[in-house]
Amino acid sequence: MMAMPDENGRSRLGRGLAALIGDVGQENAGAERPGRSGQRRVPIAFLRPNPHNPRRSFGVEELAELADSIRARGVIQPIVVRAAGPEAFEIIAGERRWRAAQTAGLHEVPVVVIEVTDREALEIAIIENVQRADLNPLEEAMGYQSLAEQFGYSQADVARVIGKSRSHVANTVRLLKLPDAVKTYLADGRLSAGHARALLTQDDPETLARAIVEQGLNVREVEALAQELNAVRAEAAGRPAKVRTPPDADTRALERRIADALGLKVTLKHDGESGELRIRYSSLDQLDELARLLAGG
Repeated sequence: MMAMPDENGRSRLGRGLAALIGDVGQENAGAERPGRSGQRRVPIAFLRPNPHNPRRSFGVEELAELADSIRARGVIQPIVVRAAGPEAFEIIAGERRWRAAQTAGLHEVPVVVIEVTDREALEIAIIENVQRADLNPLEEAMGYQSLAEQFGYSQADVARVIGKSRSHVANTVRLLKLPDAVKTYLADGRLSAGHARALLTQDDPETLARAIVEQGLNVREVEALAQELNAVRAEAAGRPAKVRTPPDADTRALERRIADALGLKVTLKHDGESGELRIRYSSLDQLDELARLLAGG
């Protein structure tokens, strides 16, 4: 089964897991979709994890909490799998539920079997985890990189399929260039993606990363510190340092006016007669509303 483009030219996978397999929580609801079978129960031993699953870390406490829920209510959402032999299934989405079900002592779990290629299996695994915010930034970057290396995806291709902006994909993949020690902080949650992006331009990101962890610096403090370090390096090299000056009162007032009109946070930067206006949204609903306002709808 191939993921055919929709009327807007985007893969069905880009609209999420539900677009491919339907509402897997509704057992056998309606007509069968091509490429999938109805929900059924199979022995838990028949399932095996997907070796290409971008998610590598499963917290012990998180699994324990989910196992308690499964003991009380069972596995509510079926695990999405594909056939891997007469009595074997490879997990595409739901490895966390499978692991927790084992901890809970279940012998069988509900599954939905779909027919997908290796490429589609990896896409679905990334999409599900990204939508649930289950991946740490490093896992997300590795997932995007796997699509590029294994299936020849450009960053624009990845962005289209996953449903993210190209800049988000590019900035996320750049995190793989950080030193291993910094990646460890990122993987275990001691550094955020914002922290890590501020470290990418530093000559010694490992030392700065340790300072972030030890002092509990937030992203803005890290950006300010990184700017100071860049200025020191520029001065030592005899180059003029680029110093970001705070906005004046008129600029702040204009930012507030625009923010009040849009209901979103905005940042205005002047550079002579030109400049840049940044509008920050925190959900796709806000983005849709912003597009409507800008289009005069």
